[in-house]
Amino acid sequence: MNTQTSPLNTAVIATIDDIGVAYLTLNRTDKHNAFDSHIIADLIEQLTLLNNYPNLRALVLQANGKHFSAGADLQWMRSMANKTPEENQDDAELLAQLMHMLDTFPHPTLCLVQGWAFGGALGLICCCDMAIATLDAQFCLSEVKLGLIPATIGPYVIRSIGIRQARRYMLTAEKITSQAAQSLGVIHLSTANIDKARDEWLQQILANAPIALTVAKTLCHACNAEPINDQLRQTTSEMIATLRVSPEGQEGLNAFFEKRTPSWQQQLKLSSELKTKELNKGNNHE
Repeated sequence: MNTQTSPLNTAVIATIDDIGVAYLTLNRTDKHNAFDSHIIADLIEQLTLLNNYPNLRALVLQANGKHFSAGADLQWMRSMANKTPEENQDDAELLAQLMHMLDTFPHPTLCLVQGWAFGGALGLICCCDMAIATLDAQFCLSEVKLGLIPATIGPYVIRSIGIRQARRYMLTAEKITSQAAQSLGVIHLSTANIDKARDEWLQQILANAPIALTVAKTLCHACNAEPINDQLRQTTSEMIATLRVSPEGQEGLNAFFEKRTPSWQQQLKLSSELKTKELNKGNNHE
């Protein structure tokens, strides 16, 4: 059974399943899931709620409809031309806040992409820990065609694909195939069966220790932001020393030597068995 945390008719649908996987689904299909101030605010609100949700294990960012997202809503962008510089600054900072919140979300994040992923959509993808796309997905940093630049998403895109490739695709605004996006590092996998890949990757994630996953994300950010120096060596040493003596670390080590399943995998197994029983019960009533 999924817990619905937002109405089905909103621009962003949020659900959480029985094993603690949250799904944020872009649902503005009539506009190809294009961003405007409302959808950005909705995403920020849902990320804030999920950040404090107990026992959350992972977050999947996906979209309804033919396309993941066409980027910014051009009507919205056009309307901002009539706003003051201060209002435009505030608006841009809201998108920057969204990218930062997704990038620093404490639990593993997986993005699923189909169809178009243009402009700001690339920022969302690059802020997620992992990304899978369909074979026919297309990507594009299209802003310069409109006299704009991929500003707030720039740091995350450049971090993902490197400055050399970013200079090409930001300046040409050419479309990127799913296969090329995988080679560049925008996504990790281009596949004909995105649902199967999603399930396999989530299974791998959920088999791992929850707190260790969160600290591993912190480690990635620390190593990416800091030079390898005494401070970083101190930080990384403290991380592993703390985890070794933590209840979760002790449980993992003891489970290994006792040749048994650690507690977090046992909980996952129980949830899966309960779900199977519910499905079988429903089938027996048909």
